[in-house]
Amino acid sequence: MAGLSNGGLLYHEIQESKLCAVHCVNTVLQGPFFSELDLAALASDLDQRERQMMLEGASLGGASSGDFYSDVSHNVSMGGDFSIQVLQKALEIWDLEVIPLNSPVAEQSQFVPELENAFICHLHDHWFCIRKVNGEWYNFNSLLPAPEHLSQFYLSAYIDSLKDSGWSIFLVKGNFPKECPILPDSSTVFGQWLTPEDAHIIAKTFNQKKISTGGSTSLELGSIADDEEEDLKAAIQASLVDSTGLQTISDTVEDGRTTPQSSSISSKPDAPNLVANLTDVHPRDTETGEPNKDVHNVTKAPETE
Repeated sequence: MAGLSNGGLLYHEIQESKLCAVHCVNTVLQGPFFSELDLAALASDLDQRERQMMLEGASLGGASSGDFYSDVSHNVSMGGDFSIQVLQKALEIWDLEVIPLNSPVAEQSQFVPELENAFICHLHDHWFCIRKVNGEWYNFNSLLPAPEHLSQFYLSAYIDSLKDSGWSIFLVKGNFPKECPILPDSSTVFGQWLTPEDAHIIAKTFNQKKISTGGSTSLELGSIADDEEEDLKAAIQASLVDSTGLQTISDTVEDGRTTPQSSSISSKPDAPNLVANLTDVHPRDTETGEPNKDVHNVTKAPETE
């Protein structure tokens, strides 16, 4: 199937702790491009820039500078919820632009969304993406065990229903990575690669079980273990205290090794660090909770659509 991205496979991440923003960004890019520590580093950088701007404004006669200096992050909560600015910065590294769907710039996309490639959806503390892969639309919500196929006819109605329910919708535009670059020494993948056929079977089984159990599933956000949340809070807190020690997305790959570069996010790296600092390289089986090692690795060189 020549010309299909990632060999025709779909990349999906199942909810881990409260990392839906990480899952959202990675499914937009269709590969394990970012970890939670990568996004935390971006959040820390944004916080520092915002504080600096506020302090500069205060020096010109605004409020007291002490009103702006705080250890509280405005871009990531201790529960792991990231701001839209963090997601924008992450996707900007890959030359992708995030635009509110209600913006005049995105007016056409409100009426013919099928002409686009991806949308980001947010409500309260949950993020997920709707993405077109190889000409077909899928719902990559991390609360689902597999991508859910959406027909072009249903796509517009689904987006409208989300807006009516209070969801914020963002359009993602630009040159999406066509292949997921895998590090030469990588033997595992964070998430799972599925054929469209396998995704359909998993989604169908999940929906049937959901109906039989009255809508209750093991992937509800409320079922996340407290110890996982505490581990996540500790990791984010550590990254916000000192993000300089992180191996972040500014790493590049040389001769099969990752080589740290500048920690600045102002320049685009050759290839982000895909597997460093991952908390669990395999998605959890929705029935047993055990790691699911039935994944497919993609080894083609990165291209752009």
